[in-house]
Amino acid sequence: MEVKISDSLISNESEKEVGLDAIWSLSTAKPGNGVEQLRDECLETYWQSDGTQPHLINIQFLKKVVISKVCLYLDFAADESYTPKKVSIRSGTSQHDLVDIATIDLHEPVGWINVLLSEAANKQPLRTHLLQVRIVSMHQNGRDTHVRHVKIFGPRLSYPVMGGVPVDKFHSLEMLQYSQIR
Repeated sequence: MEVKISDSLISNESEKEVGLDAIWSLSTAKPGNGVEQLRDECLETYWQSDGTQPHLINIQFLKKVVISKVCLYLDFAADESYTPKKVSIRSGTSQHDLVDIATIDLHEPVGWINVLLSEAANKQPLRTHLLQVRIVSMHQNGRDTHVRHVKIFGPRLSYPVMGGVPVDKFHSLEMLQYSQIR
C-alpha cells in the first residue's frame, strides 16, 4: 500500500473514476451534509458524521469492479478536530465478510490523500463488490468527522480492435477514423 498527499488529484489517462457506478451510503450524516456533498465537485462542502465512531462510507458496486486507488480530500486547516486521523479501508462482497486492505495514520492532512490499493500477494489492482472507508479516529480526540470529497479510481481498459491493435494505439488522423463503430 502506498499513500501520497498532494494539493491536486493525482490521476492519469490509464485510470477512470468508477465511483459513479456505485451506490454510496454513510453510517450517519448531519442534515445537509451527506452523500451529495461528499460526491459533488466542490471542495468547500463536506460530509459530516453524526453519531458514534467508527464513521463509515460504504461504496457498493452491482458487479465486481477493479479498483486501483481511493482518493480522499481532507483539510485540517479548516476542519481541525473533525479531520480524520486514522482511516481504514476494507473490502469484501458484503458487510459480513469485509477485510482490512489498508490502514492510514494521518498527521494534520491538507489536500488529496491518494491510497494505492492492490492485493498483497500479486500487486494486482483490487477486485471487489463493496469498498468501505472507515474513519477510526479524529485529530484532537474529535467525535464527528468531515470528509470533503472521495473519488474511486480503476484502470481504464483498452479493448483490442482491428486485428488486435488497441484503440489507444491509433495516433494518426487516418487511423483515428477507424477507432469507433459508427
